[in-house]
Amino acid sequence: MPDLKFIKSTDSEHEIKLTSHLVYATWTKGVAYGGQKARVEVGTAFVGNGAKIEIKGKSKDGAKLGKITGVIKNNRFLGELDIPEDIEFGDEVFFEVKLSKNGLSGESDRIPAQPPVRVSNMQWSAGEARRGDTLTLSADVVGVRSGSEVMVKIYEYDRDSLHDPIVEFPATITNDRLECDWEYEYHEDTDEIPTDAEMQRYGGGYNPPEYFFTIRIGDQEYGREQESGLLTFKDWIEVTAARADGSPCADSEYKITLADGSQQEGRLDSNGQVHLEDMPPGRFRVFIQAFVEQE
Repeated sequence: MPDLKFIKSTDSEHEIKLTSHLVYATWTKGVAYGGQKARVEVGTAFVGNGAKIEIKGKSKDGAKLGKITGVIKNNRFLGELDIPEDIEFGDEVFFEVKLSKNGLSGESDRIPAQPPVRVSNMQWSAGEARRGDTLTLSADVVGVRSGSEVMVKIYEYDRDSLHDPIVEFPATITNDRLECDWEYEYHEDTDEIPTDAEMQRYGGGYNPPEYFFTIRIGDQEYGREQESGLLTFKDWIEVTAARADGSPCADSEYKITLADGSQQEGRLDSNGQVHLEDMPPGRFRVFIQAFVEQE
């Protein structure tokens, strides 16, 4: 688009004729995947709000991507074209733009097309995670070129489907396979996890933090139905008990009511301590049966 310059005097009224321009026509992503929609964007200048636009999608090898009609708003138009499922590797897609009333037409850039993506066998390397554990996330991904970058997203599962996003990071597909590592760390306060007793007041039950992951390829996110399975957070508990005089409650019996309502029983060691692994995270209650030696 040429530069606009105004060199006339400003102390009187002038009439200026503005020329309409098709500034750009482009795809919002660098690859078009078969069976998905691909977003397109068109930018204009001085065509006026409501100017009619027509877009036709095509491919180098003759595939048809359909047609979009609409109007320009604020010199911009966004739309989507359907990429055929039978599109093949090596093909390229592009679209033609026409604004008939403005006498404008043009063609977009060309981007590579790929056959439909199929994601399967999504899984964690373990079913439980403890603080500091490194989990491997894996999946079979067919229809994506080796070396392509995708986005992995981890959610905390919610029974009401209001899943909270935790983290998002890039990963690379290699020979139809995705494998990447993620170090688990629980950053919230476990005291805020409702216990089973609290949840029962509302007709529910204890629900420990659980996680699933998804893979975003193009505009498609795979795994939203928890196909990866749920990863469960397991915590640890450490108890130290002492008498009023500061001496340890050595070998005393203990009973712990855990956040999920279950109980753990046993004896403290000679230092009045016990350390328990793989416990449900959340608040717990401890009862110590201390014995006093009689002289």
